[in-house]
Amino acid sequence: MEAATQSTTAPPSVNPFNLVFHIDIFLIAFAGVFALFTLPRAIARFSRAAEWRHGFILRAIPLERRALRPVMRPVQSLAFGTTAADNVTSDESHTLHSDAHLIRHPAAKQEGWSLPPHIRAWSSRVPSLGNILRYRLEAGFSLGQALVLLVYLAVLVYASFLKSDPFSDPLRTGFVAMSQIPVVYLLATKNNLLGMLVGLGYEKLNYIHRFAGILLVVASNVHTVGYIYEWTLNNTISTRIREPMVIWGFVAVISLDLLYIFSIQFFRQRAYNFFYGSHVVFFILFLPAVHGHQSSVAPYVIAAAAFFGLDHIVRIMKTRVYNARIRPIPDLMLTRIEIPQLNAGWRAGQHVRIRVLSSAMGWIGWAESHPFTIATAAKTPEGMVILCKKTGGWTGRLYEMAKVAGYGSDDGAFGRKVQMMIEGPYGGTGHCVFASYSAAIFFVGGSGITFALSSVQDILQRDSEGASRAKIIEVIWSVQDSAALTPLVPQFAALIQQSIYAPLKISVHYTRASDKSPGKDFLPPGLTISAGRPKFSKVLDAVISRAVSYGSGVKASMDITGVVVGVCGPMGLGDEVAQVISQVDAGRRWAVGGIEMHEEIFGL
Repeated sequence: MEAATQSTTAPPSVNPFNLVFHIDIFLIAFAGVFALFTLPRAIARFSRAAEWRHGFILRAIPLERRALRPVMRPVQSLAFGTTAADNVTSDESHTLHSDAHLIRHPAAKQEGWSLPPHIRAWSSRVPSLGNILRYRLEAGFSLGQALVLLVYLAVLVYASFLKSDPFSDPLRTGFVAMSQIPVVYLLATKNNLLGMLVGLGYEKLNYIHRFAGILLVVASNVHTVGYIYEWTLNNTISTRIREPMVIWGFVAVISLDLLYIFSIQFFRQRAYNFFYGSHVVFFILFLPAVHGHQSSVAPYVIAAAAFFGLDHIVRIMKTRVYNARIRPIPDLMLTRIEIPQLNAGWRAGQHVRIRVLSSAMGWIGWAESHPFTIATAAKTPEGMVILCKKTGGWTGRLYEMAKVAGYGSDDGAFGRKVQMMIEGPYGGTGHCVFASYSAAIFFVGGSGITFALSSVQDILQRDSEGASRAKIIEVIWSVQDSAALTPLVPQFAALIQQSIYAPLKISVHYTRASDKSPGKDFLPPGLTISAGRPKFSKVLDAVISRAVSYGSGVKASMDITGVVVGVCGPMGLGDEVAQVISQVDAGRRWAVGGIEMHEEIFGL
């Protein structure tokens, strides 16, 4: 955007300021179309006052005391021939704070049912189109996502080449880059307005942020190279590069280039701290640099800075500091974090970002923030529980710190207390309410069980309050080692005992041969374990059949409102389940009221 150069060229036939302004208006309208499609579900969700109090701000509330049923029967934890401590029941297990407060006898339900409204998603209303858009072009990337990016690319290409080309008019690509600065910064925030409008978490929009960032880098470099080419032809490059506005322009484009280089997958996965630190530094440096280059970009710089600043203000408001108890679970190679004081404010399936404020995490480990899915529903006596899988340096140090804790706490309980900073909640199921469907299936792998645990507990909690349409709940958990089931048997058993109105079935599948033979006789009814990968199509088909025909008591007369499939695990798991859903016969899909899929995927 070299103002001085404009005098040597003919006046542009298209006003670039007006052009990019209208391009941004079109992009806003394009996003508005998606917001309109989600509006009916948003209205249905927020028509219940309780939804306004969950999913935004973490808080501690006094819990209502309910009459308890008789104590649950003890559950054997000797699932695989291991030795347990003497006289340890499910209520005393370190994996279970008794959830008996959720259990009510059907006869005790006197106040009636208050069922959540159900609005089918557009992918369920037009399943053939939904299957096409859900088709995976590569792991974790669908045709629908590709079409969104294609429209975005086409709009910017149109703006760049309308009666112009980069070599004769390098100013144009500078304006295009300028117009996308707020878009890139908006999509980089954890609390972004676009996500709120379309009902998606920031992690679901991250693919657009990355693509927009690439286009910003490309447009800025084309703009720079175009002027270098022009100055070289005019033999004025030696004087031009000494001008302050040009120097600031080079600072801005170099900041963008370095930001892009340090954002490639290698740095994100192998050196996340370096990736994050460079992102913050160059993000902040870029804005004053581009303003120093051309002051006319001030409105766009102010908008970007406002998005960035507002996000950090909201993040501070959503941050809590608590003393948490950490416990190792060796069979799962993860650390269990318990914060009983924090018991409300999130929805099932949401995640928080945590910082462990301890020198044991290393020189900079105490300042690192990592996302983890909450493993419990809100408003339970155990409060917030997080299961952190040992996968790298930071989680490894947390696990080691939990291992050396022993019984040294003041109250004599197993574990160690450590101060943590909890920020959130974020993400989640958006306007999709699992309790509004006739059937819910969860296909999860490894530590993705946390997503299923919180979602199932939330459905059962709503069921006990007469606020769930679910007739069938099924969890399919894929693990490598069968021993992974052992520490969670008590919690699974408790959830199964709580499923009074909607029967819960949990199936565990292990893929690695083990010396310990599964002791199936010790498992409670409703919990099974078997070798080999699960057959997703067979499970889905069986659930559809049961959802159409099954019903008992008050739920026998309820309308059939579809099947929701929750997926959490490796990228390939989501791809496989999406393919299975697309192959369901149209007649069966229609009979069950549609099939919808919500996906949470591991990875950066």
